[in-house]
Amino acid sequence: MAGNSFGTVFRFTTFGESHGPAIGCIVDGVPPRVPLTEADIQPWLDKRRPGQSRHTTQRREPDQVKILSGVFDGMTTGTPIGLLIENTDQRSKDYGAIAQQFRPGHADVTYWQKYGIRDHRGGGRSSARETALRVAAGAVARQVLNALVPGGVTVRGALVQVGPHGINRARWDWDETNRNDFFCPDAGSVAGWETFLDSVRKSGSSTGAVVEVEATGVPVGLGDPVYDKLDADLAKALMSINAVKGVEIGEGFAAASLSGEDNADEMRMGPDGAITYLSNKAGGILGGISTGQPVVARLAVKPTSSILTPRRSVDVAGQDVDVMTKGRHDPCVGIRAVPVAEAMVAVTLLDHLLRHRAQCGWAPHG
Repeated sequence: MAGNSFGTVFRFTTFGESHGPAIGCIVDGVPPRVPLTEADIQPWLDKRRPGQSRHTTQRREPDQVKILSGVFDGMTTGTPIGLLIENTDQRSKDYGAIAQQFRPGHADVTYWQKYGIRDHRGGGRSSARETALRVAAGAVARQVLNALVPGGVTVRGALVQVGPHGINRARWDWDETNRNDFFCPDAGSVAGWETFLDSVRKSGSSTGAVVEVEATGVPVGLGDPVYDKLDADLAKALMSINAVKGVEIGEGFAAASLSGEDNADEMRMGPDGAITYLSNKAGGILGGISTGQPVVARLAVKPTSSILTPRRSVDVAGQDVDVMTKGRHDPCVGIRAVPVAEAMVAVTLLDHLLRHRAQCGWAPHG
């Protein structure tokens, strides 16, 4: 299986399965002399960690990260950074009933058709358990971004829709995302989401969500104009997250209903001699290259495939069966997708920053 790595200059490769002894990743391309300790990584893993509320899976994993290589005396050495997270709360017996069955909407059937073998315990390699490593790599990327970019780069995400229930954007407050279990920026939506998700969970079902990620402090000039567009790589990064079925940058699909006048991000010269944009319909990226405005992306997360409601399917013998998935699952996987989406934006931005520095140096032209 070749597709276990992401990035070009800043590159990480993950390994391990949901119910194996551990998961881990190798992070390469990190410049030397960047401050990095396990304490810089752990808070981001704690943000994604399962079992923190009744609205997420009750699997209890501490997700304690260990740095195995690439760091000496609290500083990166420029060599590959090895990260390891032990699995401590597997309940493989929960998956015995589906060892020979395929869960509808899950990767079971395609994985088996492609490889002829699969680890049915929690989805094995296709499990969202792998996303903990993306968050760990993203934490490393944040450290490097803040070391290299004057003023630093801030990447933050929020849940803006659960099922059919969206937020009121007029009440957007980034600080609120740290005060509730949903990473919701609208305090007025939280109670309704709690009631809705309680009903979904009690019925044995699941629901989808929309996550929005914003990156500020992004330098001008990241990305290339043809195949390596910054927005194209961001789309790939976000689409690679488990259960994501749609990605948009800036206005995204809503741009299709705008006029050319409404969609154009008009410009003026600012008092400091820099170009000032009067809007940000493009989401901080024009022609595949960052403008210096906030980079904004949204991703649609489908309902969790593992549900208690019986669904029609087939088994490995080609027989029709009804599948009901037991075990501990997120009624809305979109909640824990927020820190994962942040991480994938961070690693993509750093990869493009290092590529830009290698080709063009630091300063934007023009």
